[in-house]
Amino acid sequence: MSVLIVGAGPAGLATAVTLARYGVPVRLVERRSQPSNLPRATVLSTRTMELLRSWGLDEAVRAAGFDVVWRAYRCRTLTDPDGQVVDVGYPTAEEAARHSPTAPYGVPQDELEPLLLAHLRGYRNVRISLGTELVALRDTGHGVSAELRDGSTGRVRTHRARYLVAADGAHSAIRPLLGIRTTGTPRLHDSLSILFEAPLWPVVGERRYGIYPIVDPAAPGALVPAGGDRWIHGIEYDPVTGIPSESRLISGVRTATGVPDLPVRILRTARFGFAVQVADSFRAGNSFLAGDAAHRLTPRGGTGLNTALQDGYELGWRLAWALKGWGDLLDGYEERRRPVAEHNAERSARPDGSYLTASQGLAIDLDGRVPHAWVAAGVSTVDLVGPGLTLFTGPSGSGRTPHTGPVPLTVHRLDAATARAIGAPLLVGPGGHDVSREAALLAA
Repeated sequence: MSVLIVGAGPAGLATAVTLARYGVPVRLVERRSQPSNLPRATVLSTRTMELLRSWGLDEAVRAAGFDVVWRAYRCRTLTDPDGQVVDVGYPTAEEAARHSPTAPYGVPQDELEPLLLAHLRGYRNVRISLGTELVALRDTGHGVSAELRDGSTGRVRTHRARYLVAADGAHSAIRPLLGIRTTGTPRLHDSLSILFEAPLWPVVGERRYGIYPIVDPAAPGALVPAGGDRWIHGIEYDPVTGIPSESRLISGVRTATGVPDLPVRILRTARFGFAVQVADSFRAGNSFLAGDAAHRLTPRGGTGLNTALQDGYELGWRLAWALKGWGDLLDGYEERRRPVAEHNAERSARPDGSYLTASQGLAIDLDGRVPHAWVAAGVSTVDLVGPGLTLFTGPSGSGRTPHTGPVPLTVHRLDAATARAIGAPLLVGPGGHDVSREAALLAA
């Protein structure tokens, strides 16, 4: 039985990769004919990098990104030597090393999505259809029946699957078809994102940070690196006056950077509304919401992409387990992901939502997964978590080995100090979380 995934953003792609690795047949459809060329999000969190590491993609992702310290530098302009360094909820590489085998990294979304798509094309059990949209949906009780329209020919075909994942974004067309409402604020204010090229790294010098809030009253907003010489200038947008002329946009960039003669090339602009909404349910029958379709966040805090991608992973392994006959833990998807979504939504709604200590942000991001400890050269306890159940014990195998039914169980015996450090004996699922209660249900 297959899974139909609608939407090839971070949530849909992560769900597809996870299912593909379990050997589950996947049909991935995306309304766009090409991936977006907007950087959008630019930071991959510690936990997101751990997932990419588990897929063998961490080196490729780093090659597509840029290295900065994930702090904000609040300043009047980029040339201001007296700016203030502020926490934004992400650890430095040194801080992350105490909790993870990896660390946050700067990777624009328009670099990440093609990389994940290319990775998916290497799986024979995945079929990808770009330029295709879902126009009708029916739950048959034993699965879903979807009408898919080819954007180039207009031809409509029926596709049947056991489950459907709606990962079709904040303005999801599927969510209302499922009768699911959202709660929150549909519009906080309007913003304009200006993507431009300029040689700014020599300007910032050693002050290489992930975001630069500009507090000069003449050019308030934020500057964000987006890979190479690409940068984003985020400012408030007035729908009445509309998008400023290119000369005014360039002037605004020069004022914000503090370089009057800076060579600037405007690549494109994008208007978007800050909104915070969470779906009242993440499931309707055999269909599930993931990513922005389940929770719409503002850019504050930089958690949108990461929340979405981690949704996809959590939902993916639970769908795979159900389809492989290992056990139905699908209701646990919302139980696990809703608290994270609600926390990040509330944070992103606050004007000061970008600012959070690194330890607070890391705790939410890692979400209670098995503690990190090195067990061999380059191998962390996080790396040992398998596709089924994983039991960490002490050197003598202390603790009773659970009966796990059809679910594969891998046992790792750790030295006494490491076992004590991570709280072994500890039984975890593919997400690295303690699943003792759920495992007991499977074995019952």
